[in-house]
Amino acid sequence: MKLDVDVRLRQGAFTLDVQFASDAPVTALFGRSGSGKTTVLNAIAGLIEPEAGRIAVGDTIYFDGNGARVPVQHRRVGYVFQEGRLLPHLSVRRNLLYGRFFTDEAERYADFDRIIALLDLGHLLPRRPQGLSGGEKQRVAIGRALLASPRILLMDEPLASLDTPRKAEILYYVERLRDEVRVPIVYVSHAIDEVVRLADTVVLLSEGRVAGAGPISAMAGRMELRPFLGRFEGGAVIETRVAAHDLEWGITRLDFPGGSLYAPDVDALVGEPIRVRIRARDVSLATERPQQLSMQNVVTGVVLAIGEPSGASVDVQVDAAGTPIIARVTRKAVAELGLAPGKPVFALIKSVAIDRHSVGYA
Repeated sequence: MKLDVDVRLRQGAFTLDVQFASDAPVTALFGRSGSGKTTVLNAIAGLIEPEAGRIAVGDTIYFDGNGARVPVQHRRVGYVFQEGRLLPHLSVRRNLLYGRFFTDEAERYADFDRIIALLDLGHLLPRRPQGLSGGEKQRVAIGRALLASPRILLMDEPLASLDTPRKAEILYYVERLRDEVRVPIVYVSHAIDEVVRLADTVVLLSEGRVAGAGPISAMAGRMELRPFLGRFEGGAVIETRVAAHDLEWGITRLDFPGGSLYAPDVDALVGEPIRVRIRARDVSLATERPQQLSMQNVVTGVVLAIGEPSGASVDVQVDAAGTPIIARVTRKAVAELGLAPGKPVFALIKSVAIDRHSVGYA
């Protein structure tokens, strides 16, 4: 189902002017705090009204300049906030069923038992919210949103208030929603690892504008977007496929057009597509193929571009048979190796750098 967003509004000194379209199962709105991500969600939900523009989900126009104004209660939008926002006086079961009251019976498609099983909520049904962990509260909030049979599900940094183990727990359930429920999701985050793991399309926001939009692998490889994606966690996203498992050494071979990558303990079947994030700080460059090296990943490529220096370091974009890889090296290394566009190089990547936080299941 296609989502069309054209939102223009002013809130005090902040101006939002955002346009994008996506038919991806998960569309991520990514950017720093204050870039306008939550404001876009609120406009889709109808919690705020744009001054101009158009918002449509599939064939349903929520808002446009010709007078279309669908009220909040008729938009059938599921909304999951940073905190669960559960009703404390109701049991988990009654919290889950609360959203159904606002959906006409003829439009209800969500099956209660299926959602309970999908989110593993059966043992929590008689309990009250105050006795739940943060992760359990978020699972209940997701279930409540789904049981309203929404046309679209909005998720506003649902992991922000959780510790690391609970984040991993909720990410697993969001992946299941993406793959099994197939309701379009707009997912807001400023954590690149969440975006890589979940999203098909990313819309990068900066100061109320769209800095770029497209597939996550293409966006991560664009040098001009490096400042918006975060320098410390920046790098490339590579679309690979599981080629083989070496059970003796616990290593998986991932193939892509530019070669192969070896990663530890990838939990996927041979043939499955895997999305891998390679941080620029985990990539070294050589002008000759090294010998007797502990690094398992050596990828042949050609220097495509050299970015603007930042202190002593600089990002170098390498083309590996059409796949961009970013390496962060010192300016001294660039000079000593004679790096320049067109120069053949070898990109060296530690296998252990491709950890569970760097792998997404496409």
